[in-house]
Amino acid sequence: MKTIDTIIFDLGGVLIDWNPEYVFLDVFNGDRKKMQWFFDNICTSDWNENQDAGYPLAKATKERVALFPEWKNEIEMFYGQWETMLGDAISGTVDILKKLIDSKQYKVVALTNWSAETFPIALKKFDFLHWFDGILVSGEENTRKPFGEIYHLTLNRFNIKAAHSVFIDDNLRNINAANNLGINGIHFNSPNQLIQQLKTFNINL
Repeated sequence: MKTIDTIIFDLGGVLIDWNPEYVFLDVFNGDRKKMQWFFDNICTSDWNENQDAGYPLAKATKERVALFPEWKNEIEMFYGQWETMLGDAISGTVDILKKLIDSKQYKVVALTNWSAETFPIALKKFDFLHWFDGILVSGEENTRKPFGEIYHLTLNRFNIKAAHSVFIDDNLRNINAANNLGINGIHFNSPNQLIQQLKTFNINL
């Protein structure tokens, strides 16, 4: 059994419920098919992730509107109403985070794909973000998961040994990238599942 001394948390989808549906389901009058088309073709995941890697939100929005002028209002809403997309904390995972920190057995840090322009909003809204031993925000580093650079930055900045760490993320792509660098991964689905997965690393809550 490997000795684990560090837990690395993703934030969105693991500890924080961020979802653009909170804005755009109303925009498209509940028509999920039309909404999904918009996400697949206009304000895409790849486009949003570019801002997670440090690209300016205003510039990205302006360029997108130039490409799709007929969607100007909807495109401007993506970051204009970003706070509405920021849902509540995922309470079950926050409880797990608190138990890990209170145990004083682990270094607990966060590695998140997040725009540097919007992350201060989350810091203000969620007290638990101040519990971590450190947070690496992709937008502040001009790179993002799943690129190897951001994992190396995390390991080096917080003095983490890959083999002695566990990384929790809801995106399997990001887990696979971490595994390739020797970091142990847990693909997050739910707080209850996370508790069971942590037990496989002899982490009992």
